[in-house]
Amino acid sequence: MKTYLIGIYHPDGGTLPPDRMATVMRDVFAIQRELEATNSWVFGGGLFPSSTATVVRVQNGETLMTDGPFIEGKEHVGGFSIIKAPDLDAALEWGRRYAQATGVPIEVRPFRAEH
Repeated sequence: MKTYLIGIYHPDGGTLPPDRMATVMRDVFAIQRELEATNSWVFGGGLFPSSTATVVRVQNGETLMTDGPFIEGKEHVGGFSIIKAPDLDAALEWGRRYAQATGVPIEVRPFRAEH
């Protein structure tokens, strides 16, 4: 089994109405339960908005910290799942299900090395 990131992209500043959010969360948790049942779930979680981020970088030997997102964009990672899948096609199928459940773009990306 290989390890994959399922990145869930949210529109910047966009929030769903409570009834739609309840449906999305119900469907996402159903996917998580299926992943757990097949021993494919590693871990995951939701993130606060990108405006809460702090970027840490070293420039000319000095550590700099900047509030807010590193990149200006219309979408930011709002949550993620780390899964195990036998191959990319299987991981993409999970990504498709997340996209259908959330209605937002999903990125499926393999890890370089297995741990």
